Amino acid sequence: MTRYGIVVVRVGADIAAAVCVGSLLLAAFLVPPQRSGTLAADGYAGLRTAGTAAWVWFVFALASVVFTAADGAGRPVAEVLDPVAFVNYVGAIEQPKAWLITAAVALLLAAACRLVLSWGWTAVLFVVSVGGILPIAATGHSASGGSHDVATNSLLYHLVGAALWVGGLIALLAHARRRGAHLPLAASRFSRVALVCWLVLAASGVVNAVVRVAPDQLLDTEYGLLVLAKVVALGVLGVFGHQHRRGSVRALAEGRGGGQLVRLAAVEVLVMLITIGLATALARTPPPQEVYAEPSNTELLIGYDLSGAPTLLSVLTEWRFDLVYGTAAVVLAALYLAGVRRLRARGDAWPVGRTVAWLCGCATLLISTSSGLGRYSPALFSIHMVNHMALSMVVPVLLVLGGPITLALRALPTAGRTAPPGPREWLLALVHSPLARVLTNPIVALVIFVGSFYGLYFSGLFDSALNYHWAHLAMNAHFILAGYVFFWPVIGVDPAPRQLPPLGRLGLLFASVPFHAFFGVILMNMQTVIGAEFYRALNLPWMEDLLAEQRLGGGIAWASGEIPVLIVMIALLVQWTRSDEREARRRDRREDATGDAELAAYNEMLRRMAEPGRRVE
Repeated sequence: MTRYGIVVVRVGADIAAAVCVGSLLLAAFLVPPQRSGTLAADGYAGLRTAGTAAWVWFVFALASVVFTAADGAGRPVAEVLDPVAFVNYVGAIEQPKAWLITAAVALLLAAACRLVLSWGWTAVLFVVSVGGILPIAATGHSASGGSHDVATNSLLYHLVGAALWVGGLIALLAHARRRGAHLPLAASRFSRVALVCWLVLAASGVVNAVVRVAPDQLLDTEYGLLVLAKVVALGVLGVFGHQHRRGSVRALAEGRGGGQLVRLAAVEVLVMLITIGLATALARTPPPQEVYAEPSNTELLIGYDLSGAPTLLSVLTEWRFDLVYGTAAVVLAALYLAGVRRLRARGDAWPVGRTVAWLCGCATLLISTSSGLGRYSPALFSIHMVNHMALSMVVPVLLVLGGPITLALRALPTAGRTAPPGPREWLLALVHSPLARVLTNPIVALVIFVGSFYGLYFSGLFDSALNYHWAHLAMNAHFILAGYVFFWPVIGVDPAPRQLPPLGRLGLLFASVPFHAFFGVILMNMQTVIGAEFYRALNLPWMEDLLAEQRLGGGIAWASGEIPVLIVMIALLVQWTRSDEREARRRDRREDATGDAELAAYNEMLRRMAEPGRRVE
């Protein structure tokens, strides 16, 4: 019962999750809302479908909690249903915990889909639905054993790409069967999404397979044969899907082809469901490298071995590309350069300094996460603190100086008054959303930025996070986003939802300095080691004094805070100088246009005041 039941509930949960994600994708981005911001009829239909799928997702996710607990404990399902045994097994095994989180997200979505009517909240629910997929990627075969960092990162891409592709196609098929409006627009937008998803699936699948199975094991092991079958299915999907969507989009644009889209999409969905079944079988089959290879203790905990104590040479040369943040750095740099190129192609100028700042921010992100710094960061507190300072104080400063929102608004085409909103309008809605206004509130931004230092390290949260690769990813994301939200209203080129006067910007910056310095002083004077259990479990022969290592990290935190403050001060001075220069040029142009009318009026007022007995109103 456990062996076959776990496959059934996993496939059911995967399909329900894909339908929920895809229906929210349709409601939020494939079909336009009304001008008032409320969902149109097609968007509302997608939202209701998403709500129903979320309930199914919730039921299968709860069932997956029971079956994965029974499978992990090697006990019958009936025994796991006992409340005491259920709590014990779920508390001891990671995968049931992940399914429990997923079930909670699905329940939240099921309830929220009944209450939401606006486009903005539908977009938020779409982001939440994608987040509900991620806990499963952080558990299972990819999250354990050797190279689990690479395997987990690739699986994150794989699951999200699959959900968007499968769910989006099912939602588009349902939209066509309903004879919904804007079908050519929805098919065209989904075609672009599907192409990106296929590329992501192919690349991430190759990376995950290389980590888990050697080339000579593809034909000799059950895992290898399943990998080959999935590769063939993805290849068929890529070629077949691209050809039929290209023809269908062209036919729909000419006012025909709705029936053809439904027929061909149904075949594509069938192949996709077979691929999901193969993926589930892969998740249930031990990879051959895990069966025959015994990873070292260090490799088991952080995913790879370390050659020795860090040196300047090893930090510079021992790279391990981070599939999440390394890829993000490369993609962000490429998109920014594409936007600059588009502006220059039509004759518009873009300041070189902004481009340099953005590229330096992307380079710092890449170096922090993929060079020797990123390699040694999980194992050494001092290197982790270097990364923390770089990701929270250097990368955000450089990125906000690049003005990415202004560049995007200038480079993206305007939809127009009668056309459906597109990426430019979505970006404007995000910038002016209540969430952006709350996060850029000076008090909120300061509390998030400064409070994360104390809340993470002194609450025990860091001790727990050290054991999980997904927690490292979440920490890095928090560092970057918290820093960006803080520095955006201070020195950001893009207009923030809440504009601060010059003295307010300076005050907000200096308000954070004492808290940051005090944090470093506390670390240097602590007598207990943060994360001691994890660092001792690593048992690195060249790391014996953990307290000295922690104090070194505190010194780095205390000293490194001066560098970003200096950069911010220079940026503020330059911005104020340029602001004064622009104001002076505006006055000169106004005087040239009016012929010094304001000066003449002022002199006339003085003359009248000088006349005896004259009263000036």
